[in-house]
Amino acid sequence: MHTMKKESFKQIFRELRTHKRLLLKANLLAVVSILISLPIPMLIPLLIDEIILKKSHYLLDHLTPILGAGREPFVYVVAVLVIAIVLRAIFLSLSALQSYYFAQVSKDVTFGIQKRLIDHISKVSLREYENFGSGKIGSLLVVDLATIDSFLGVSVNKFIISILTVIGIGAVLLWIHWQLGLFILILMPFIAYITKKIARKVGEYKRKENRIISEFQDELGENMELFWQIKASNQEEQMRQKLIQKADAIKHASIDFKYRSEVAAMFSYFLFLAGFEIFRSAGILSVEYSDLTIGKMLGIFGYLWVIMSPFQEIISMQYAYHNANAALERINTIYDMKPESHYPHLKNPFEGRRTDSITLVDLNFSYDEGSEALKDITLDIPAGSKVAIVGETGGGKSTLASLLVGFYEPSSGDIRYDGVSYKEIGWDIIREHTYLVLQSPYLFNATISYNLTMGKEVPKERIEKAIEIAQLRSFIDSLPDGLETLVGKNGVKLSGGQRQRLSIARMVVADPNVVILDESTSSLDVQTEADLFVALSSFLKERTTIIIAHRLSTITQADQIYFISDGRVIESGDYKGLKAQNGKFAEYITKGNRC
Repeated sequence: MHTMKKESFKQIFRELRTHKRLLLKANLLAVVSILISLPIPMLIPLLIDEIILKKSHYLLDHLTPILGAGREPFVYVVAVLVIAIVLRAIFLSLSALQSYYFAQVSKDVTFGIQKRLIDHISKVSLREYENFGSGKIGSLLVVDLATIDSFLGVSVNKFIISILTVIGIGAVLLWIHWQLGLFILILMPFIAYITKKIARKVGEYKRKENRIISEFQDELGENMELFWQIKASNQEEQMRQKLIQKADAIKHASIDFKYRSEVAAMFSYFLFLAGFEIFRSAGILSVEYSDLTIGKMLGIFGYLWVIMSPFQEIISMQYAYHNANAALERINTIYDMKPESHYPHLKNPFEGRRTDSITLVDLNFSYDEGSEALKDITLDIPAGSKVAIVGETGGGKSTLASLLVGFYEPSSGDIRYDGVSYKEIGWDIIREHTYLVLQSPYLFNATISYNLTMGKEVPKERIEKAIEIAQLRSFIDSLPDGLETLVGKNGVKLSGGQRQRLSIARMVVADPNVVILDESTSSLDVQTEADLFVALSSFLKERTTIIIAHRLSTITQADQIYFISDGRVIESGDYKGLKAQNGKFAEYITKGNRC
């Protein structure tokens, strides 16, 4: 049964701890920066007590030996101001360096998540990928991963600073006036607890908004990919209505989330302001009924403004955590896609050979439960032979081709290459030596050269040979940039026939043992197709070739023809024999099919 370990914050925090050296540097800097910042709010207020009220001389006693006796108050104020500014500059510099260290750690952890997701996606079966959708994958890998990255890169960093700041200021408040400090430290966490409960509720609305956005992105991506077909079918209005409905749902969900989150944020801020007013009132009473001085009271007010920021950061992190957790849940849906079956490389029948035989034994396959696409297929294709597979549309021809290269896996039965089961070879080895040329080839939004080589180092002679065989020479020579011409997304700048010929040239460059041509010349005119197959003949001469086609000129050159109907092999033989007998193949021809 398929099980896949998913991402969790427990695992993420475990990975954070593996960066001990950087975390140690960052935390040491955080401690030093907080220690430097702690005296700042108290410096100017102390001058009120010492210069104006003349109640103590602690600060002046330390400054007088440096500044000299008999200085005017102006000198002391300027000196303290300079000290405060310098301390703030040091604090900010250390904080920036600390953020840099934390960024290295968080980015490395996020990269690890991204790498694991990409590794899993690269191994999923084609069936799972088709059901999941490429647009949704893109949204998860970009939008949701960015949410997690933001949480780790900003929130975790600020969390350390905020906690240390609260602890440091808490200690200072208790030192200045323990009764008032204790009152403040008790009330602040109570406010934070209330806002945490609010944050959880708001997170539910954020998850709803993100789900609707993801659905819109899926719909938009699919419509953009099929825009040509939508245009050709005159369905632009239907597309517009569907997308507008999805966008309208996003609008209402976003408004709902925005309103509720704003209300929650305002309520949280109101609690802080109310708390601040309470603390100010308590401070005035402390001056009146205890030994708290006015200067120290103003210092406490300064610390109140400072401590409000880290408390707000801690509360904001609750929102960020819930958003990041929701993003993590969505990302984990990628792991629900089952990976392609992995088989050990026990044998490699392709090694040291120019071509290989293919044997299908009682092969069955179904896309869905109770609906078999292929039924009891048994074929024996000798090494180096040329086989044609024909039949009505939907009969199972392309499905069979997809099974031969492992796009799908048989429900039962076996596929053997030179008598060796695919389970002993592995799909990656099979694909390395078996090449499927599709009717609608997929091309990268890159140069013709890249689409031919797929980024591999290939001898120039082989590329030139492929161009000649695929009848692309005159076309490429007519381009100003030649092989470096960009083809556009999925080859949009090329005609259907040019895309097919480019795909055939790519097959020649790959130099496989087994070639499967699935309607791969359907967009070519008869003469170009004939010239191409003449050029291909020497290349395919020593390779096992399977041709799925309708044209007479394409299949008559086959050594053996298999006629598939309703997922079964109905008839087989050479062209003349099948045409002569009164069977399904002969009936298929008389119905007006091109072959």
